[in-house]
Amino acid sequence: MGNKRVVITGLGAITPIGNNVDTFWNNAINGVSGAKDITKFDTTNFRTKFACEIQDFDTSIYLDRNEIKRTDLFTKYALHAASEAMADSGINVADMNPFDIGVIWGSGQGGMTTFEEEMQTYHENDRNPRFSPFFIPKIITNMASGMISLKFGLMGINYNTISACATSNTALMDAFNYIRLGKGKVFVTGGSESPISEASIGGFNALRAMSTRNDEPTLASRPFDCDRDGFVMGEGAGALIVEDYDHAKARGAKIYAEIVGASMTADAYHMTASHPDGLGATQAMKIALNEAGLNPEDVDHLNCHATSTPVGDVSEIKAVQNVFGEEPKNLVLSATKSMTGHLLGAAGAVEAVLSIKAINNSIIPPTINVDKVDERIPPNMRIAKNTAMEKEVNVAMSNAFGFGGHNAIVIFKKI
Repeated sequence: MGNKRVVITGLGAITPIGNNVDTFWNNAINGVSGAKDITKFDTTNFRTKFACEIQDFDTSIYLDRNEIKRTDLFTKYALHAASEAMADSGINVADMNPFDIGVIWGSGQGGMTTFEEEMQTYHENDRNPRFSPFFIPKIITNMASGMISLKFGLMGINYNTISACATSNTALMDAFNYIRLGKGKVFVTGGSESPISEASIGGFNALRAMSTRNDEPTLASRPFDCDRDGFVMGEGAGALIVEDYDHAKARGAKIYAEIVGASMTADAYHMTASHPDGLGATQAMKIALNEAGLNPEDVDHLNCHATSTPVGDVSEIKAVQNVFGEEPKNLVLSATKSMTGHLLGAAGAVEAVLSIKAINNSIIPPTINVDKVDERIPPNMRIAKNTAMEKEVNVAMSNAFGFGGHNAIVIFKKI
């Protein structure tokens, strides 16, 4: 890799607790839960009847009529978040060579909602194949990156990553590496997901992966708590403008943080379960720290993957112990999925936004709903429980793990 430094110069978000970055951040540090009864379909026959849905999504803020008509919801979320991030960055594409600006986006499931709707119509019409001409373009997962490039005229490297719930961190890592290789000066990166659908909720229910605390949705996502019973589905998108440091300085950009390390490993253990001893996650964190030239004690904050599943949370804590010890000097953990739910392929992106805002504001968002910490978690492992914590954050690490054994780590540093 070259010696190029890589920074974040723009942020965008649409989440269950805020449809822009400022609202998202303010609700996160105030411990707001986005969990409510599902409104997108009739949940009568489903084991889980709640999720963290986007509220009051106004597509007209950033999308034109054709973009609305021709895209699945996951792409609409992508365009919304990317538009906010581009505006925030102050980049004028007309002032640049369009081949210097790329898009590396991520989504785990792509256009599942469109697929369900089209197949339902097909069966209701006696299997008469009258499919929409937009059916295939709407469902394919790379369409988010394609539509972002179309919207802004970005002609550089362009593709989508898929690594299940590690997807957004994979996209971030790729953008980071391509800039260091000199293959682009600016990337729009992040992830989006719209998985609150009958097939998706039903499928995860079949895996016994989701919480069924239907009488208390806002209390259901409770990472690290001894009474957790599964994750809560979320939806939305996070976007980051990743830029060559020298390019950002030359144009007088505001810089939120620097990306100093990123890595991926595989557990090679199980289709859906993380390694019980956190071996893959341990190595990924060590590689990222080594690349960043940092020691474990240099990390002030870790936004954990912690989804509120009985097995996964403990596996991650074991990995954290392996890297940071049972009594980390400076480290404070937080699991913001307690508020947003689990955005699957978009999780890493929205959590990257929160990690960067934590650096900028010296506030660590809380892990809500922690009444009694799982006894398998060391008592000296500091968790920002239930309320935000004021703390100087010079270095923040964000973890993301996915079905298939994917582990993806990104480290941000104050600049």
